Amino acid sequence: MVVDALDTRILTLLLEQPRTSVREYARLLGVARGTLQARLDRMERDGVITGTGPSLSPAALGHPVLAFVHIEVTQGHLDEVGDALAAVPEIIEAFSITGGGDLLTRVAARDNGHLEDVIQQLINLPGVVRTRTEVALRERVAHRVLPLVASVAARR
Repeated sequence: MVVDALDTRILTLLLEQPRTSVREYARLLGVARGTLQARLDRMERDGVITGTGPSLSPAALGHPVLAFVHIEVTQGHLDEVGDALAAVPEIIEAFSITGGGDLLTRVAARDNGHLEDVIQQLINLPGVVRTRTEVALRERVAHRVLPLVASVAARR
């Protein structure tokens, strides 16, 4: 899917003012409401826009410890381990990766003891060979995509 200049303006507004109405977005952009809605629908259908819910803070939900757990998996068991990870509520994200391990997970825990319990749960999953954990000390750059949208817009 090609994201054009209007799409990048729409995405920028969605990121900067997420609680604004479609009617107000259309007014701010100087386009018809139907045009804006059609663009939003297309970007959702094409997977550019993947959600509209609020961003939540694991720390504010009582899980201030953030760790990245690398998981090495027995060859041929990646799908089963990936499916099992989905049943662990403390796993916020999981990715197949290259390099030192097969999976990389982002884990939120209440404290270090709870983190250890989660890691032990992961180690006991069928197909998991070993784990390696890195605890995040401080967030330096929060999850963001606005600079990426701006760079896409600049190339157009």
